[in-house]
Amino acid sequence: MTEFTRAAVEDFLYLEASLLDEWRLEEWLELFTLDCTYEVPATDAPESDPALTWSLIHDRRTMLEQRVIRLKKPEAHAEFPHSQTSRIIGNVRIRERREDCLSVSASFLVSRMKAGRFDQYAGHYFYELVPAQRSLKIRRKKAVLAHDRLDPQGKISFVL
Repeated sequence: MTEFTRAAVEDFLYLEASLLDEWRLEEWLELFTLDCTYEVPATDAPESDPALTWSLIHDRRTMLEQRVIRLKKPEAHAEFPHSQTSRIIGNVRIRERREDCLSVSASFLVSRMKAGRFDQYAGHYFYELVPAQRSLKIRRKKAVLAHDRLDPQGKISFVL
């Protein structure tokens, strides 16, 4: 596997954050492999197996594509007009280098402004990144929220 530095991984994660903040969801989707998984586990059981327990989000590629299509439609009332977000990514670490992928973690803080409300979501990302030409692709992204509940809305209508 090509040797990717922490700085290269950080740049990739900053690109992802920028695409999401700019609501360029189709371009964000292209950062993922065809066999990808995007997961946001329940806040009370972040280490649970998503096949056996409830998750806030557990999408494979087809569902992730449908999520992007749905979020871009005016009929998606929870996100039309869409939220304004600002992401801060930090503490990026390459946890493991395997032959076919990198295991990466990072801390995040997402500030969301919508309809006069300001909310913040904090947590940790866990990625499996695979080389693709001269860049990286996301095979797995898990966003673990550092919240004990999702107050007051009880749901997440945008992409973490």
